[in-house]
Amino acid sequence: MNFSIQTVLENGQYQLIPLQQGDFEPLYEVASDPEVWKQHPNKDRYKREVFEVFFQGAMESGGAFKIVEKATGDILGSTRFYDFDGDRNSIFIGYTFYGTKSWGKKINPQIKKLMLDYIFQFVDTVYFHVGKDNMRSRTAMERLGAENLGEQDVAYFGEPSRTNILYQIQK
Repeated sequence: MNFSIQTVLENGQYQLIPLQQGDFEPLYEVASDPEVWKQHPNKDRYKREVFEVFFQGAMESGGAFKIVEKATGDILGSTRFYDFDGDRNSIFIGYTFYGTKSWGKKINPQIKKLMLDYIFQFVDTVYFHVGKDNMRSRTAMERLGAENLGEQDVAYFGEPSRTNILYQIQK
């Protein structure tokens, strides 16, 4: 891999800043609301011990970010690049979540645009895993123009496998 999956990305309103160990508490504050995970396959991530495993996976991925609102410095959620495949010239974007105060504000399309604009300098295909029953995220994928490639079981770091929909966007 001849590029960094943890570079600061930003537009006028938001920054993606590489996640650090010290970000656990402020990120958990956002993630501790059960509503955030209601449609997600792993609905109990609002529990500290479950979120600790999620956070550890984020750190070990080497591609995780905190999403920060520039005007306030507030952490709004997290996302990451993962599973770069040099042979297929592809990467995944996912594990994205936002606190409920960020919902409905058209933040996610801006964040995905930042990530896609950056990563398409280096890969031809970006994949996404979205929980089968997560209609909010599936709708967001379709609005981005992602192609639904069908169901796939996904083994989450330290969590049970769940059925997801695999989406792709090509350069």
